[in-house]
Amino acid sequence: MFRKLVLTAAAAALTPVLASAAPATAAGPDVARGPGEVCFWTQPGQHGTGFCYRPPGYRDLPQSHHDKTASFRSDVNQNIYAIDWGRHDCYYRLIRPYDLSDNWSWGSRIDGVSDKTEGCQAA
Repeated sequence: MFRKLVLTAAAAALTPVLASAAPATAAGPDVARGPGEVCFWTQPGQHGTGFCYRPPGYRDLPQSHHDKTASFRSDVNQNIYAIDWGRHDCYYRLIRPYDLSDNWSWGSRIDGVSDKTEGCQAA
C-alpha cells in the first residue's frame, strides 16, 4: 500500500513538468486549450486539425498548417506574431492577446509563429 502511494505521488509530481515540456502541441477541435497558448486550425470556426504554440521562441507550423490555416484563437496575454517567409523578405501579422478569428484570411500566408517579429515587416 505504501509503495502504491509513493508511486502515485511521484507520478503526480512529474505531471506538470511533463505537460510543460513541449511548447508546441497538436490539438483537435475538441482539445481544451491551455492558458498561454495560441492555437491554429485548418478549418474555419476552430475545426479541423489543430496546432498550438506556447511562447517563447519561434516555431515553424507543421505541413498541415503551412499556408493552410483557416482559424485561430489566442489565450496568450502578450502579442504573438504570425510569420510569412518570402523569397527575399518576411512579413508578420500581429495577433493581440486573446484575439481570435473563425475565418482568418491571413492564414493562407502563415509559415511560423513567434513571440517576436523576427525582423520582419508588418503586413
